[in-house]
Amino acid sequence: MAGPAAPTTLTDAPAPPPAGTPVGHSGVRVEVRERRAPHANGFLGLLVAVLLASGAVVSFNRLANTQAGGWAVLGTVLLAATIIVIVSLSVIQPGRTNVVQFFGRYIGTARRTGLVWLPPLSSRRTVSVRVRNFETERLKVNDAAGNPVDIAAIVVWQIADTAQASFAVENVNGFVAVQAEAALRHVARSYPYDGPDGVESLRGSTDVVSSELAREVAERVSIAGVEILEVRISHLAYSAEIAQAMLQRQQAAAVVAARATIVEGAVGMVQMALSELSRQGVVELDEERRAAMVSNLLVVLCGDSRATPVVNTGTLYA
Repeated sequence: MAGPAAPTTLTDAPAPPPAGTPVGHSGVRVEVRERRAPHANGFLGLLVAVLLASGAVVSFNRLANTQAGGWAVLGTVLLAATIIVIVSLSVIQPGRTNVVQFFGRYIGTARRTGLVWLPPLSSRRTVSVRVRNFETERLKVNDAAGNPVDIAAIVVWQIADTAQASFAVENVNGFVAVQAEAALRHVARSYPYDGPDGVESLRGSTDVVSSELAREVAERVSIAGVEILEVRISHLAYSAEIAQAMLQRQQAAAVVAARATIVEGAVGMVQMALSELSRQGVVELDEERRAAMVSNLLVVLCGDSRATPVVNTGTLYA
């Protein structure tokens, strides 16, 4: 008689998929990397085209003189070859490349500038590798403290792998823009708008936030062969609905900090005055007179308006 089935342990559960794996379906990605396209000096191709065209002209002249059909065939072949060579020539400007395909198959990228002779019967797509930049829309997000803030950033980027930029994503410009906004929302939710000294915040730690933004955007757009050069916050403010309240809060905090500094300085000055009076023996003060002097000095030093002295002709004990 068979015994009871062994209980299922946690080790029997399937392992979670690795990061970046498509969720919900198998998913198919275009795995392609840039490589050098076969090409030659364009002026050599131009010379070949001139020689072929000259041979075609000579063949048609012989045909006109001899009426032999062989010259017609040779002239036609040379003329077709001339057209194919001329069509294969391409001019590549600095900062641009040609992504070359042969009947739909990617065969490489030509980065050499100037006149280039590419493989015959191939198609090519011009891809710019110049540095580009754009500013995201002003996004409304909640910071780490739950306060709504308006934030925008400037993204500086460049295509590093032309094959991935051409075939891995549908529209590289739109892809970078959307992923940059997604990264900006995620990073903005990780920091408070403002914080005390020693606490990283959106307003006080711009270098740290910019570095994290650049890293996260780069991770999100790496599939498109894009290199992120810099990401900087261009706009940062509380949303309109809480801007006035937050301004009053900042003003109150500034007033409290200023008052604390004033009181700290006033106490130091009072201590110094009492110490000097005692050291030089100017006057002997009992506890009551010392307390009165401290009170008067603090009023003078901490008051908002200028103090008006009052001469006391009597005694403190009258």
